[in-house]
Amino acid sequence: MKYALLMYGVDQDWAEADEEKRAETYERHGRFSELLRSRDAERGGEELALSNTATTVRLKAGEALLTDGPYAETAEQLGGFYLVEARDLDEALEFARALATVEDIIEVRPVVEHP
Repeated sequence: MKYALLMYGVDQDWAEADEEKRAETYERHGRFSELLRSRDAERGGEELALSNTATTVRLKAGEALLTDGPYAETAEQLGGFYLVEARDLDEALEFARALATVEDIIEVRPVVEHP
């Protein structure tokens, strides 16, 4: 079964991170990707640009309304995701625990697969 591991964080923390912090983070994600590949579990994933680059589209009365910024007004924003193949929720949670740090919020959500 496929699961999305959705990574949330504080945009400002990443925007203010120095090169050492960024390098450590990318190295950690590289190790995590290696773990997924070693278990044939990696199906995709990407880092997202900061939420201030988002545009939200809503349809109202048949007209598309565009709003600058993310849909959710929260302290933590979606920063990226991994798409993984896992036997079950327990294995998906194992992957999330391997990815998480004290600063991270990882939401694990099953993917609905259509025929």
